[in-house]
Amino acid sequence: MKKRTVLGKSLLSAAAAILLFVTVAGGAAYADTSSGQTAIPAVIEKTTSSVVAIIGKPVSGKDTKERNRYDLAHGTGVIVESDGTILTNAHVVKNMRNINVVTADGRSYPGKTTHYDEESDLALVKIDALGLTPATFASPTDIKVGEPVMAIGTPLSFALRNSVTSGIVSGMDRSVQSKYQLIQTDAAINPGNSGGALVNMKGQVIGINTLKYVQYGVDGLGFSIPVHTVQYVLDHFHKYGKVKRPYLGLELGESWEAVVGLPSGNGLEVTYVEPDSPAAKAGVKQGDTLLAIDELKTGNLVAYNEALTHYLPGQKVRLTLQAGGSSKGTELVLGEERAKDAKIVQDGDGSYIDADQGKTQIGDSHFGWSMKYPAGLVKASQSPDGGNIVLADAKGEFAINIIVQDKQSEDLSPFGLLKKVSGKSNDTVLEKRYVDQAPQPYALMVGKRKEGGEYYQIRAYLKEDKIYYVIMVIKKEESYANEFKRNSYLDLLDTFVLKFDNNNPALKNISAYQQDNTVTTEYGLSFDLPTNWSKREWGQYLTYASEDGDLSVSLQVTSAASGDTVKDWAGRQERLFTGIYAEDYREVRGVQETVVGGAAALENRYASTMGDKWYEHHVLYVLKDKYKYEISFSYPKAAAGSMDEIIGSFAKSARFSKESVNSSLGFIQDEDDLMDKNRTAAYTNKKYGYSLQVPEIWYGNQGEVDTALKQFTFEGGGLSVTADDRISLEEAVNRLEQEYKKNAETDANYKYTATDEPLFETTAKRFATQYKSKNVPYTLHEYVFAQNGIVYTFRLRINDAVKTEEQWKRLERALLSARFFAK
Repeated sequence: MKKRTVLGKSLLSAAAAILLFVTVAGGAAYADTSSGQTAIPAVIEKTTSSVVAIIGKPVSGKDTKERNRYDLAHGTGVIVESDGTILTNAHVVKNMRNINVVTADGRSYPGKTTHYDEESDLALVKIDALGLTPATFASPTDIKVGEPVMAIGTPLSFALRNSVTSGIVSGMDRSVQSKYQLIQTDAAINPGNSGGALVNMKGQVIGINTLKYVQYGVDGLGFSIPVHTVQYVLDHFHKYGKVKRPYLGLELGESWEAVVGLPSGNGLEVTYVEPDSPAAKAGVKQGDTLLAIDELKTGNLVAYNEALTHYLPGQKVRLTLQAGGSSKGTELVLGEERAKDAKIVQDGDGSYIDADQGKTQIGDSHFGWSMKYPAGLVKASQSPDGGNIVLADAKGEFAINIIVQDKQSEDLSPFGLLKKVSGKSNDTVLEKRYVDQAPQPYALMVGKRKEGGEYYQIRAYLKEDKIYYVIMVIKKEESYANEFKRNSYLDLLDTFVLKFDNNNPALKNISAYQQDNTVTTEYGLSFDLPTNWSKREWGQYLTYASEDGDLSVSLQVTSAASGDTVKDWAGRQERLFTGIYAEDYREVRGVQETVVGGAAALENRYASTMGDKWYEHHVLYVLKDKYKYEISFSYPKAAAGSMDEIIGSFAKSARFSKESVNSSLGFIQDEDDLMDKNRTAAYTNKKYGYSLQVPEIWYGNQGEVDTALKQFTFEGGGLSVTADDRISLEEAVNRLEQEYKKNAETDANYKYTATDEPLFETTAKRFATQYKSKNVPYTLHEYVFAQNGIVYTFRLRINDAVKTEEQWKRLERALLSARFFAK
């Protein structure tokens, strides 16, 4: 399977990579040089001083917390101005902080991303330096297929910065998962080369290396952003601070020929026209074919995007279109494409790439422990609350696991603590004792694993109601047998203390504990929730819940109808609720004004019960930028007091950000706006010879395999149909009657009636009861009758909590809609 590899690389994983040494071909390959290979060092000397290495700390999304000091990413850059302006790939710096730039002569500078354009995959980084050597760019018209080129960059490992590989220009005008044209080369391009220079034998940059193809049996297939695209982006960066792209308001589809790479003159099919866009105002219709912009042909999407680089927003262009077999032309004024959020991560810990510079101790302020922090120690993993953390040696010689267990006995004796340690292992025990050492005695056990042969030491400390287990595992027996190394390991363990000095600047705090965790959604809304709440896959909404699931919040986002107001919307939702529950089983506080994320909002509190427990729903209604945000907190009514604090914290922390909205967010229909509670849809069971008209708001009317038992449900009730062609009507009635009699004999409060009722031009036996199961009162009617040799049992059940007149009539109408036919 083909993969596009973006050329960034973690330093730790680079150590395991296989290095491929590229030899330079003979001088005859370079027809434009008079001295063969002797010219190559001169070209390298001329150009390599303009190429820099970029290194920094990788982050993902909003997670800007440093994971460990050896967790680094790197790429390459090209100096474009002597004052320290450096061009690189956007993907190199997109999720990088604490940027450091190292020049060819070994000088290091902190850097900062100043310009960023993800569409072209280009960005600018600025360092405070003067007198640098800027690169010379080739003329776009001078680049030829077959000319010798060299790639300069930082492949695989940062230690390999300013590496040079050679090859030729293999192809031009390539379009490999890119918005613009690319140059193809067989010069070796590897992870880390991103942002580096592809230079010709005059020492001129002809492209910026960006990606390679990785597939078994594929070699020498790298790609660079050509100089004409580079110059276009740099010009816009300089003039406007961003790339100003024209906007037509079209979605376009390529022809089959263009998709498979054949030359195509078929143009681009207009698959969608945005309302009120320049294209819509010019009369462009869905189904038209775009052939050209002015004189620039648009045979594929890359050609279309390349054509737009010739224009600025506000300029007038003429589109050549084909519609209904004939060509037409139309003029329009270009709009400006809405810039995407750059999402550039800025420095979080100062300009040092090693954010731990000056830190000699490490610990957790929440759990109150600390220890020595040697340079080779890294944080390998950590639980969300920080109560279980693994620290590992960067060379892989040992690991330390610190586990904090709370809710322990505070008066645990030395025997009890030693027993806790003994229960941690069934391996070979080499040493076990209680170390009565001030100020922090501990239980100790040394052992050797039966499988794997690793040596380990466990220490257990008791502090108040917590036990701190400090477990060191030594990977290799020879390391443990080496007295010098073993003593160094034990010395490190001896530095573990049950205290944390907040005033010590040399102490690195790795506490992960926090009262709230921040949730960021695709809809531009972020908010804080308690740390023990997690995302749940419940229904179609975005839902988070407490550990036991009793407390939850769900978010539903839909588009607002034209002219709709939050007051009207909240009123409709209240009427929907009151239409579901009978009066004695519901409570409504009423709509009140509030503020969510700085936006005016309304809130309402509903309570309902089926007859047992009461549950509340605190709902926030927000109308923001044409979208409706319905945020519903659900919880047992008894927990209302504690939930008020959570809801208040949510409202204070909520933030709306246009920049964090998913760019693909479109129209989301609110189904409630279309809902007709009385509209029905046909269900037909061909195998068992019947059909029904079932309300669309019920569940179960999907096209499934015809089964003997079919159920249609709604909140608090439902209709089920059982069909049996292997039993007689008399037998079915007797069986059901025995069940009712047994229930009545078991419980004196269970009352039922059995009557003959005319139904579907026959006589049906009806069993009816009103009963309470687990404090939930309900009504049940069951009808048993035969049609076309099949015995049917229709079961209507509804809880009294939702037994409104409307709901009960809806059930009866569904029953009476049944029609029967011979199989």
